[in-house]
Amino acid sequence: MGKRLHLAAALLATVIVAVFCAATLTVERLGARPQIALVKQLIVFPGLAILIPALVVTGLSGNRLARGHRHPLVGRKMTRMRLIAGNGILILVPCALYLSHLASANRFDARFATIQGLEICAGITNIVLMALNIRDGLRIRRGPQGDVTDDRGARNHGRPGIRPRRPL
Repeated sequence: MGKRLHLAAALLATVIVAVFCAATLTVERLGARPQIALVKQLIVFPGLAILIPALVVTGLSGNRLARGHRHPLVGRKMTRMRLIAGNGILILVPCALYLSHLASANRFDARFATIQGLEICAGITNIVLMALNIRDGLRIRRGPQGDVTDDRGARNHGRPGIRPRRPL
């Protein structure tokens, strides 16, 4: 169950960040100021209220799954997760809050554009890092020769639904 929860939380968090970026880029290109303000407001709430727990579950379950693992990809995933968390806490959340504040005050000036550019760059960076973590997680699950492990750690040698024979 832990692996499935981790994967579901990671996918949810990645999709949410991608939706935030896509909505921001779309409304900037096609929308008027009231629509931009609405998107910025929705990113803060309920967006962050959904994203932050998904990231927490991803991080906690990932740390739990990584305990005792010596696979080199686990170390890479942990390094990326630290970058994702730092990027989110230090850049994305403050930018989202500040942009929502500026948009609600109808202040679409150079400051808004600069902060929004920073937010978009940081968001795309997190999407890439999260996607790389998902890819590496799936590689770890497949095992050394493409074998897939089930939740109990048994390998099926690349054939879904077929377990290897036990030695006699």
